[in-house]
Amino acid sequence: MRITTEASQSYSFTRRAIMLGGAQGVVGLLLAGRMAWLAVAENERYRLLSESNRVNMTLIPPRRGWIVDRHGAPIANNRTDFRVDIIPDRLDAKDKDRVLALLKSILRLPPEEMVRVATDLKHAAGFQPVQVAENLDWERFAAVSVRLPELPGVAPTRGFSRHYPAASAVAHLTGYVGAASAAQYQKTKDQLMVTPGFKLGKDGLEKTLEKQLRGDPGAKRVEVTARGKLVRELETKPDAPGQTIRLTIDAGLQEYTARRLGTNSGSAVMIDCETGDILAMVSVPAYDPNSFSDGISHLEWKMLSDDDHVPLMNKTLQGLYPPGSTVKPMNALALLHAGVDPHARVNCSGAMRVGTGVFHCHKRGGHGALDMKNAVMQSCDIYFYEMIRRVGYDAIAPIAREVGLGQKFDLPFDSQRYGTVPDSAWKLKKYKNAWTVADGLNASIGQGYVLANPFQLAVMTARIGSGLLLKPRLVMNGKPPPAQPLSTTPEQLAIVRDAMFGVINQGGTGGRARLLVPGVAMAGKTGTAQVRRITMAERAGGVLKNGQLPFKMRDHALLVAFAPADKPKYALAVVLEHNGHTVANLDTPLTGRDIMTYMFDRDRALKSLAEIEPTWGGDIAARSAAQSAAYRAAASAPPPVVAAATETNATAPTAAPAVEAATDAANANAEALAHDAATGNGVAQITGSPEREQ
Repeated sequence: MRITTEASQSYSFTRRAIMLGGAQGVVGLLLAGRMAWLAVAENERYRLLSESNRVNMTLIPPRRGWIVDRHGAPIANNRTDFRVDIIPDRLDAKDKDRVLALLKSILRLPPEEMVRVATDLKHAAGFQPVQVAENLDWERFAAVSVRLPELPGVAPTRGFSRHYPAASAVAHLTGYVGAASAAQYQKTKDQLMVTPGFKLGKDGLEKTLEKQLRGDPGAKRVEVTARGKLVRELETKPDAPGQTIRLTIDAGLQEYTARRLGTNSGSAVMIDCETGDILAMVSVPAYDPNSFSDGISHLEWKMLSDDDHVPLMNKTLQGLYPPGSTVKPMNALALLHAGVDPHARVNCSGAMRVGTGVFHCHKRGGHGALDMKNAVMQSCDIYFYEMIRRVGYDAIAPIAREVGLGQKFDLPFDSQRYGTVPDSAWKLKKYKNAWTVADGLNASIGQGYVLANPFQLAVMTARIGSGLLLKPRLVMNGKPPPAQPLSTTPEQLAIVRDAMFGVINQGGTGGRARLLVPGVAMAGKTGTAQVRRITMAERAGGVLKNGQLPFKMRDHALLVAFAPADKPKYALAVVLEHNGHTVANLDTPLTGRDIMTYMFDRDRALKSLAEIEPTWGGDIAARSAAQSAAYRAAASAPPPVVAAATETNATAPTAAPAVEAATDAANANAEALAHDAATGNGVAQITGSPEREQ
């Protein structure tokens, strides 16, 4: 038995007191250290958290830089925009119907708009703003703002919206802006991406020049109570607008060209022969970039996707076509470079036998004996068959590439297709087959393996007109660099230009393109390109005319030209898909004539347009409205609830499924026609170039 003494009790108490005091000291030190850590090391963090509870900060989307033409006229600008959005994450399901009903009453929205909003809310990601209305007047915007306590999830915003004054005339040039996608936000986690009213470039120049155009966001700061009630507005950081981009485009010419192309499916490009500046770059039909920027409806997207004229495609750069007889001036230049005498004559009887094959001229009775100038003027196939058979197409291909065919140009666009300038090495590499005489003869009339886009044809014409290796440019950035001369001589170029003058002014195939401007003559070359395969049965029974064929089977119509003929200033290329030369005032000669006239006599050009535009159903806006109404009434249109919804799966127009499908079909058709040429059933063997006498 242990005996407890007074001394042992005193020792035990002292030890316990020391241990308890030590523990208290350690806890005190820990608390003091933690307080010091929070007060010193974490001071900034908690200060910011406290500030964020007291101060709400909202990003202000930056104003995009303007896109202006060479004269400073706006092509894409900004206009003041009062808008209302809903942030799905901030809207409770129990409040949804009440909030939508209140918004409908305050904003006086039609039923179809409410259907769209409800449908968009159903499919939107929680953080993505859903547009209720934009371009509101001040009264309706203010009415929403003062009733915000009753409208959870609603975000009224005062900002700027993108506007394209020329609408569809510039669609494929500028592209458009739109709200950031969920994928773009997830990739960057940039809060600006989900800020109501913010939009970024989706296609065209708006996309490729996004970095310069975007600018830097501002910030709006307001002091609030713990319950979120506004106390006062604090200092606001203004946004920094994006850069203004000045293009080489002439906005007036751009809009006129789009209107003058009328109901065609096609494109036109004009280039300054002295500088390489692109003055117009038009693809029709097109979409309205204002609609896309506002949020295109499912109905409009489906209508554009279903249209067989493929309005979503930028045909100036994405369309590839057999250039037809428009390459004959270039062929003549190459023949001169190869040493052919321009005065040497070839007798055209309407057909020429080479080996076991017969190659035809478009004029069945023949042209008789022709020298180079008259062969270009009359677009004689036999002359070019014979001369290119003598020198070989390998002598033509280098000049074709030098003047721009098959070439890639430094342009601010994501989507370009470059076509083909074939030769023996190219065919051997691609098909593992040797080049044949038939290949060369089909290529000599711009058929067979030869493909070009309209922009390349415009560059070709500008380089022949100027005699220089012009580098086309779209964005103004100081003076253009000096261009080197072509490898051909000035004398050779003069012969070709004189022949092109004769095409329009001396009884050639393009007489209807003659300018009516006193003292100004235009030189050029017409062309027709066959796009369908002609069977042996049709050959035996008579080849059908374009007017007897459905749209997609008609020939393409082309024109290249420059003016003034004696001192070229402007070069033009017009390519009209499946035009078939069926309507005179929509054909290439009169269309090209009027577009070129605009540069020398604007009043005359506008008067001509005013006379004929009503016969096409009015201007672009009127025709688009009529087309939309007809589509909406058709059985193929989606039901109203679906049609009204914003199209959330719309890709950039130039990459749309409809464009991909059209491209695949064109590629397959070009391959089939090239195969026909290689097996003795090409255009040269059947009809010759399907040139139409003007």
